[in-house]
Amino acid sequence: MIKQRGVLSALFLMSVLLTACGSEKSAADPAELASRAEALGIAPEHVYVTEAPGFTLAQQSVGVIGGDGFSAVYVAKEGGAQLQLSVDRGTMTADTCAQGATAPCEREGDAWYRGQEYAIPKKGHVVRVSGEGVPRDVLKEAALAVHRPSDAELDALLPAAPAGGGSVERGDLPPEGDGAPNNEANTTG
Repeated sequence: MIKQRGVLSALFLMSVLLTACGSEKSAADPAELASRAEALGIAPEHVYVTEAPGFTLAQQSVGVIGGDGFSAVYVAKEGGAQLQLSVDRGTMTADTCAQGATAPCEREGDAWYRGQEYAIPKKGHVVRVSGEGVPRDVLKEAALAVHRPSDAELDALLPAAPAGGGSVERGDLPPEGDGAPNNEANTTG
Protein backbone atom coordinates (compact mmCIF):
# COMPACT_ATOMS: atom_id res chain seq x y z
CA MET A 1 0.00 0.00 0.00
CA ILE A 2 2.79 2.45 0.84
CA LYS A 3 4.56 1.81 -2.49
CA GLN A 4 1.35 2.44 -4.43
CA ARG A 5 0.70 5.69 -2.54
CA GLY A 6 4.29 6.85 -3.23
CA VAL A 7 3.94 6.09 -6.95
CA LEU A 8 0.62 7.94 -7.12
CA SER A 9 2.11 10.93 -5.28
CA ALA A 10 5.07 10.99 -7.66
CA LEU A 11 2.77 10.79 -10.69
CA PHE A 12 0.61 13.60 -9.31
CA LEU A 13 3.66 15.79 -8.69
CA MET A 14 4.98 15.11 -12.21
CA SER A 15 1.62 16.04 -13.76
CA VAL A 16 1.53 19.29 -11.77
CA LEU A 17 5.07 20.16 -12.84
CA LEU A 18 4.41 19.32 -16.49
CA THR A 19 1.26 21.41 -16.45
CA ALA A 20 3.11 24.35 -14.91
CA CYS A 21 5.91 24.07 -17.48
CA GLY A 22 3.53 23.66 -20.44
CA SER A 23 3.14 26.00 -23.35
CA GLU A 24 0.17 27.86 -21.84
CA LYS A 25 0.75 31.59 -22.12
CA SER A 26 -0.08 33.89 -19.27
CA ALA A 27 -2.52 36.67 -20.03
CA ALA A 28 -1.32 40.24 -20.41
CA ASP A 29 -1.56 42.66 -17.53
CA PRO A 30 -5.28 43.64 -17.47
CA ALA A 31 -4.56 47.32 -16.78
CA GLU A 32 -2.08 47.55 -19.67
CA LEU A 33 -4.46 45.75 -22.02
CA ALA A 34 -7.30 48.09 -21.01
CA SER A 35 -5.14 51.18 -21.48
CA ARG A 36 -4.01 50.17 -24.96
CA ALA A 37 -7.42 48.90 -26.13
CA GLU A 38 -9.39 51.88 -24.85
CA ALA A 39 -6.95 54.30 -26.53
CA LEU A 40 -8.08 52.78 -29.84
CA GLY A 41 -11.79 52.71 -28.90
CA ILE A 42 -11.80 48.93 -28.36
CA ALA A 43 -13.46 47.31 -25.34
CA PRO A 44 -10.67 45.44 -23.51
CA GLU A 45 -12.78 42.28 -23.22
CA HIS A 46 -12.89 42.09 -27.03
CA VAL A 47 -9.12 41.74 -27.52
CA TYR A 48 -8.07 38.22 -28.54
CA VAL A 49 -5.33 36.64 -30.62
CA THR A 50 -5.01 33.34 -32.45
CA GLU A 51 -2.45 31.14 -34.11
CA ALA A 52 -2.56 29.17 -37.35
CA PRO A 53 0.30 27.38 -39.08
CA GLY A 54 1.80 29.54 -41.83
CA PHE A 55 -0.13 32.70 -40.85
CA THR A 56 1.26 35.84 -39.23
CA LEU A 57 -0.47 38.90 -37.83
CA ALA A 58 -0.70 41.88 -40.18
CA GLN A 59 -0.20 44.48 -37.45
CA GLN A 60 -1.53 47.32 -39.61
CA SER A 61 -4.87 45.47 -39.85
CA VAL A 62 -5.59 45.68 -36.12
CA GLY A 63 -8.41 48.01 -35.23
CA VAL A 64 -11.90 48.65 -34.02
CA ILE A 65 -15.07 47.30 -35.65
CA GLY A 66 -18.58 48.36 -34.80
CA GLY A 67 -18.95 50.44 -31.67
CA ASP A 68 -16.09 48.95 -29.64
CA GLY A 69 -15.28 45.60 -31.24
CA PHE A 70 -11.89 44.26 -32.30
CA SER A 71 -10.53 43.01 -35.59
CA ALA A 72 -7.19 41.65 -36.81
CA VAL A 73 -6.08 39.90 -39.99
CA TYR A 74 -3.53 37.11 -40.22
CA VAL A 75 -1.87 36.59 -43.61
CA ALA A 76 -0.45 33.35 -44.98
CA LYS A 77 3.28 33.51 -45.67
CA GLU A 78 2.67 31.61 -48.90
CA GLY A 79 -0.18 32.49 -51.21
CA GLY A 80 -1.49 35.50 -49.26
CA ALA A 81 -4.65 33.84 -47.88
CA GLN A 82 -6.18 35.81 -45.03
CA LEU A 83 -7.77 34.82 -41.72
CA GLN A 84 -9.84 37.47 -40.00
CA LEU A 85 -10.29 37.42 -36.25
CA SER A 86 -13.14 39.66 -35.13
CA VAL A 87 -14.87 40.14 -31.80
CA ASP A 88 -18.03 42.12 -31.20
CA ARG A 89 -20.94 42.26 -28.82
CA GLY A 90 -23.66 39.70 -29.30
CA THR A 91 -24.52 36.08 -28.80
CA MET A 92 -24.55 32.94 -30.92
CA THR A 93 -27.31 30.38 -30.76
CA ALA A 94 -28.85 28.07 -33.34
CA ASP A 95 -31.32 30.84 -34.24
CA THR A 96 -28.79 33.68 -34.48
CA CYS A 97 -26.33 31.46 -36.37
CA ALA A 98 -28.91 30.81 -39.07
CA GLN A 99 -29.66 34.53 -39.53
CA GLY A 100 -27.87 35.76 -42.63
CA ALA A 101 -25.93 32.50 -43.06
CA THR A 102 -25.22 31.35 -46.59
CA ALA A 103 -24.40 27.83 -45.38
CA PRO A 104 -25.96 25.54 -42.80
CA CYS A 105 -24.91 26.10 -39.19
CA GLU A 106 -23.10 23.22 -37.53
CA ARG A 107 -22.41 23.04 -33.81
CA GLU A 108 -18.86 21.91 -32.93
CA GLY A 109 -18.30 21.91 -29.18
CA ASP A 110 -18.56 25.53 -28.01
CA ALA A 111 -18.28 26.90 -31.55
CA TRP A 112 -20.58 27.23 -34.54
CA TYR A 113 -19.38 26.68 -38.12
CA ARG A 114 -21.21 28.32 -40.98
CA GLY A 115 -19.33 28.23 -44.25
CA GLN A 116 -15.88 29.85 -44.00
CA GLU A 117 -16.45 31.02 -40.41
CA TYR A 118 -16.22 29.68 -36.89
CA ALA A 119 -18.10 31.67 -34.24
CA ILE A 120 -17.30 31.13 -30.58
CA PRO A 121 -19.76 32.70 -28.11
CA LYS A 122 -18.18 34.22 -25.02
CA LYS A 123 -19.74 36.16 -22.16
CA GLY A 124 -21.53 39.05 -23.92
CA HIS A 125 -19.58 38.83 -27.19
CA VAL A 126 -18.78 36.52 -30.09
CA VAL A 127 -15.30 35.70 -31.38
CA ARG A 128 -15.26 34.94 -35.11
CA VAL A 129 -12.51 33.38 -37.20
CA SER A 130 -13.18 33.55 -40.92
CA GLY A 131 -11.32 33.24 -44.17
CA GLU A 132 -12.57 32.97 -47.71
CA GLY A 133 -10.84 30.06 -49.44
CA VAL A 134 -9.10 28.98 -46.22
CA PRO A 135 -9.53 25.23 -45.61
CA ARG A 136 -11.98 24.35 -42.87
CA ASP A 137 -9.36 22.47 -40.83
CA VAL A 138 -7.16 25.59 -40.76
CA LEU A 139 -10.12 27.74 -39.67
CA LYS A 140 -10.96 25.22 -36.96
CA GLU A 141 -7.37 25.14 -35.70
CA ALA A 142 -7.31 28.95 -35.55
CA ALA A 143 -10.67 28.97 -33.74
CA LEU A 144 -9.41 26.46 -31.19
CA ALA A 145 -6.27 28.57 -30.67
CA VAL A 146 -8.17 31.80 -29.87
CA HIS A 147 -7.02 33.21 -26.54
CA ARG A 148 -6.44 36.42 -24.62
CA PRO A 149 -3.04 37.94 -25.49
CA SER A 150 0.09 37.46 -23.41
CA ASP A 151 2.31 40.46 -22.65
CA ALA A 152 4.49 39.71 -25.69
CA GLU A 153 1.45 39.24 -27.95
CA LEU A 154 -0.07 42.48 -26.66
CA ASP A 155 3.15 44.35 -27.55
CA ALA A 156 2.91 43.06 -31.13
CA LEU A 157 -0.84 43.67 -31.32
CA LEU A 158 -1.65 47.09 -29.86
CA PRO A 159 0.47 50.24 -29.65
CA ALA A 160 1.24 51.72 -26.26
CA ALA A 161 -1.38 54.21 -25.08
CA PRO A 162 -0.41 57.88 -25.38
CA ALA A 163 1.35 59.34 -22.35
CA GLY A 164 -1.19 60.91 -20.05
CA GLY A 165 -4.02 58.74 -21.37
CA GLY A 166 -6.59 59.65 -23.97
CA SER A 167 -7.11 58.19 -27.39
CA VAL A 168 -4.66 57.71 -30.23
CA GLU A 169 -4.68 60.72 -32.56
CA ARG A 170 -5.22 60.12 -36.25
CA GLY A 171 -3.30 62.60 -38.40
CA ASP A 172 -5.66 62.25 -41.33
CA LEU A 173 -8.82 63.54 -39.62
CA PRO A 174 -9.56 67.24 -40.06
CA PRO A 175 -10.30 69.34 -36.94
CA GLU A 176 -13.56 70.60 -38.47
CA GLY A 177 -16.25 69.32 -40.82
CA ASP A 178 -17.77 65.88 -40.91
CA GLY A 179 -14.65 64.08 -39.71
CA ALA A 180 -13.94 62.38 -43.03
CA PRO A 181 -10.26 61.58 -43.60
CA ASN A 182 -8.16 64.20 -45.37
CA ASN A 183 -6.69 62.54 -48.46
CA GLU A 184 -4.61 65.46 -49.67
CA ALA A 185 -0.95 64.92 -50.48
CA ASN A 186 1.49 64.92 -47.54
CA THR A 187 -1.25 64.08 -45.02
CA THR A 188 -0.22 61.24 -42.75
CA GLY A 189 -2.02 59.15 -40.14
